[in-house]
Amino acid sequence: MKTYVRLIISVALCQAAGIIGSLFTTPAISSWYASLRKPAFAPPNWVFAPVWTTLYFLMGISLFIMWNIGLEKNSVRKSIVVFGIQLLLNVFWSYLFFGLKSPLLGLVEIVVMWLMILLTILVFFRISKKAAVLLIPYLMWVSVASYLNYSILVLNP
Repeated sequence: MKTYVRLIISVALCQAAGIIGSLFTTPAISSWYASLRKPAFAPPNWVFAPVWTTLYFLMGISLFIMWNIGLEKNSVRKSIVVFGIQLLLNVFWSYLFFGLKSPLLGLVEIVVMWLMILLTILVFFRISKKAAVLLIPYLMWVSVASYLNYSILVLNP
């Protein structure tokens, strides 16, 4: 497969995860989420879309780098499976937190997601440092999101 086709597929796959997650998120932002008490450090709502779009792009580039190394390598295939699991967890968090309106389920799931992102970085690092480093902003943002999720849970018993 041509390199540019792999690039487009990798980025599109990650952006699609964001789009699917937004199906649960968008309807809840102006209603349920707006009614929640949030900590002072909570970013304004307009920040989330550009940040997530950028993070999904970086994730796509990271995936592309790994795919380009070669699916014939067992270590690459296994690391891409780990990547896929964290990507599914990413979508699932939106469903739990926004779709089900459950900060508790969201918190439990985002902790698992954070661990899977860390694992993805570690397995990617063994194969491609560039692919791993591209996921660090994602891990940092999910760290903030985890604390925000926790704070919302505490502030809205």
